[in-house]
Amino acid sequence: MVADVRAGLVKRVIIKDMSRFGRDYLQVGMYTEMIFPEYEVHFVAVNDGVDSQKGENDLTPFRNLFNEWYARDCSKKQRAVKRMKGMSGQRISSNPPYGYIKGEGGQLVPDPEAAWVVKLMFDLAAQGLGPVRIANILTKKKIPTPGTLAFRRTGKKRNYHPEAPYNWSDSTIANILEYKEYLGHTVNFKTYSKSYKFKKRLPTPEDQQMIFENTHPALVEQEVWEQVQRLREGRPRPTKQGEMALFSGLLFCADCGSPLRAHRGQNISKNQECYCCGKYRDRTNSCTMHYIRAVVLENLVLENLKQTVTFALENEQEFVRRLMNRSAKEQQKQIQSMKKELAAKERRIGELDNIIKRLYEDNISGKLSDERFKKLSSDYEKEQRDTCSEIADIQKQVNEAESKVIKIDSFLKMARKYTSFEELSRGMLHDLIEKIVIHEGDKSSGHRQQKIDIYYTFIGEVGATQLVAQLELKGKAA
Repeated sequence: MVADVRAGLVKRVIIKDMSRFGRDYLQVGMYTEMIFPEYEVHFVAVNDGVDSQKGENDLTPFRNLFNEWYARDCSKKQRAVKRMKGMSGQRISSNPPYGYIKGEGGQLVPDPEAAWVVKLMFDLAAQGLGPVRIANILTKKKIPTPGTLAFRRTGKKRNYHPEAPYNWSDSTIANILEYKEYLGHTVNFKTYSKSYKFKKRLPTPEDQQMIFENTHPALVEQEVWEQVQRLREGRPRPTKQGEMALFSGLLFCADCGSPLRAHRGQNISKNQECYCCGKYRDRTNSCTMHYIRAVVLENLVLENLKQTVTFALENEQEFVRRLMNRSAKEQQKQIQSMKKELAAKERRIGELDNIIKRLYEDNISGKLSDERFKKLSSDYEKEQRDTCSEIADIQKQVNEAESKVIKIDSFLKMARKYTSFEELSRGMLHDLIEKIVIHEGDKSSGHRQQKIDIYYTFIGEVGATQLVAQLELKGKAA
């Protein structure tokens, strides 16, 4: 309409009352007092007695303001009701996630047509496939997209593309793989709007969301979901040959923490393929090579996996006892170290308070000039702010360390899937291993020695107790 007004196609605008024209008094005023008079548009609000040809109505601005207040009050009441509903554990989202439909009482139940697709996505992701490759697989299988399925059921055309009803996008896959609803949980307040005037929804920080567990049937097991999230964080990439390196996304440098990159090529034999630190490969001179041959690493990890899995399954009670003892000792050591650092920071805060107090007294007595006082006090106050921030971070780490537990049952459940194996696969590695840390080789003894640390999944979530295996590569082995 505004475009037609500016083009001179509209000469008269008639509305029932001012509230029907708009509830934002600034925009309504802009149209009625600036745009319409500029283009000589006759404006009439029947019920409110507004007629631009009869002169200005002094009550109109106040009426517009009251209309906005009414809309704001309604918005507050609706938000309060939705907040109360969400805090009680009821699902507040109107649309069920893909893979679910609404059952009796509004509860989510698995969708027979789509639930198996969600499980397939997570199975493929657990094997190390990324969203793009998963999307290509679903497209080749001609599985209807969420938009296509919704159109066939309800006729809604949002996200429906009739020319490509089976073309999945990687962004859709990535979003689905992050949903906690597939664990059987209700997640409320995932988004918010800054004002009732804005339709745009913004993501809510995860610590401010409300999660209610086991409210509907789960489509994905907790272990599989956590494994997929770890893989998504690593985001392994295929090599230039189009293949995914066996340890892609699992290897990290012990010194700089960067991922190790696979070094492969058409003129490089299988026995010469290796991994090197990513920062070293970038030629930034910020780290050393951390070179290790792929075939050596594969043999060592295979042997260690066999030993660990066999011992865990054949001597389950002893495995659990050793792991719990190590976990308790390492956890206590870590917590004591952090608390010691926390106490030192808190003492420094007290010292800074005394220093600033003495500076103030010296300034009042004339021993310290105003200019010098401002410079010194600003430096100490900045240090105090930084120290307070560090204290908050350390306290958070202490709380997390005290609440962490190792999930031995989850690891044993994964280990039972691989009771007998003679070679490694990406699926097996990502099921059983969280990461492998590669140290730099040491030639000081006359023989090249190299240490690798293997961190296993689920039983490796308690700081230093993540270390389950340490191996040394000697001589030609590296």
